[in-house]
Amino acid sequence: MTAPSVETALRRLQHLPGCLLFDSSMRVISAESTRSAQPLGRYSFLMADPFETIEVPVGQTAPMERIRSLLANLRSSTIAGLPPMQGGVAGLFSYDLNQSLDRIPAAQQNEFQIPAMVVGAYDTVIAWDHASDEAWIISQGFPETDSKSRHVRATERIEFFESCLNAEPGPPAAETSAGNEVQKKLPTGELATSFDLERLKGLSSNFSEADYIAAVKKCIEYIYAGDVFQINLAQRLLFPADTDSVELYRRLRNCNPAPFAGYFDLSKISKCNAQIISASPERLCSVRDRIVETRPIKGTRKRTGRPMVDIQAREQLLSSVKDRAENTMIVDLMRNDLSIVCEDDSVSVAQFCELEEYQSVMHLVSSVQAKLKSDKSLVDLIESIFPGGSITGAPKVRAMEIIAELEPTARGAYCGSLGYLGFDGSADLNILIRTITASQGWWQIPVGGGIVSQSDPQTEYEETWTKAAGMLRAVTMGDSNLADSSSSSS
Repeated sequence: MTAPSVETALRRLQHLPGCLLFDSSMRVISAESTRSAQPLGRYSFLMADPFETIEVPVGQTAPMERIRSLLANLRSSTIAGLPPMQGGVAGLFSYDLNQSLDRIPAAQQNEFQIPAMVVGAYDTVIAWDHASDEAWIISQGFPETDSKSRHVRATERIEFFESCLNAEPGPPAAETSAGNEVQKKLPTGELATSFDLERLKGLSSNFSEADYIAAVKKCIEYIYAGDVFQINLAQRLLFPADTDSVELYRRLRNCNPAPFAGYFDLSKISKCNAQIISASPERLCSVRDRIVETRPIKGTRKRTGRPMVDIQAREQLLSSVKDRAENTMIVDLMRNDLSIVCEDDSVSVAQFCELEEYQSVMHLVSSVQAKLKSDKSLVDLIESIFPGGSITGAPKVRAMEIIAELEPTARGAYCGSLGYLGFDGSADLNILIRTITASQGWWQIPVGGGIVSQSDPQTEYEETWTKAAGMLRAVTMGDSNLADSSSSSS
């Protein structure tokens, strides 16, 4: 069969439970290090209909033990020559999983109740290699364990997904009674306190401008008091949903492509009726042959396509003391996190504050690498490094405590991860920034940034709007009154 496009395949599988897409919808245009540019944006993976699902409520103890058991009991060898995701446990690890891993206080208000974790065990994956323009359906035949039964199931599963891909997609779910159509709206009276915003009709925030600026000032006070070096502070924007979530993902993919983008429908495998729509540029971690890489982003400028303007932006970014200081702090934090589960003396900074350019942005990106200890598992790794330091601050635990104090509402999916832990020991997880959560008739659009001692409160507030612009363009199908996105790392 001829492989459909990623967008077409998503439409044809969206009716299945646990529909999940890891989508590299763009590639690095240029980078100081070809080492970092080569792996990004090459593969996309689509899966659905997991043979087992796991939902963990916020605050549950030992949240990862079922995943640990599944990965220990269902093992496969990596098939050479195929894309790296070949089956595994995959889905959402929300930011609020931190309440189980680090005993962080609960958010002040949590009206949407996104679970701490929703994952599925996926035996079958549709994989695209954008470099070679090839695609595969890969099936492991799990949960069967003997070779004959696995082969029979794998064959049946491949035939099933082929039939789904060959079917003509129906109209967008917003026009039908099936699929993840626009949901009944949670009444405004049941929402956390919100503030209407003049920038876009219908848009509101959990902070007023004055309150956000006051919260930034409070962060700076904590920094000068010696509690932390950096705090990531976010405001949550809300907008009424007006189309189905797959259509919103299509819009976001087209106007704000990203190397670690994704879509996940929780509604048929979870008590929570929600979809995650992400255009993330940031990787939390990847694992290949027990080599771990994490790629923190701190420092971003807009890429215009106008040579002289972009040259000036590059020079400003590379010479920015503030951006390099933020990046340095997060690199140190990630080195410390990795040292807990990785071999002594294997932790190294493979790339430091190097410039990477994408379609619309340029970033300062670092890479920290290490080798996982022989007695440590993928679950041990996630428990050590989650959530990513670039979206919490440093030291991490104290920063998360301050976030819980200052931010009015739960982050939910935002600043968590979408990713997979493979049956073959591989892994890849993003950080859910530039992410929209569709739930109960609303689109949640959180945006934030790292606060350091040199931060100017008003500038930090305006920066959140610059970061939101790409998502708001997708939400509104383009609005000339919105600023262009500079797409930073939160």
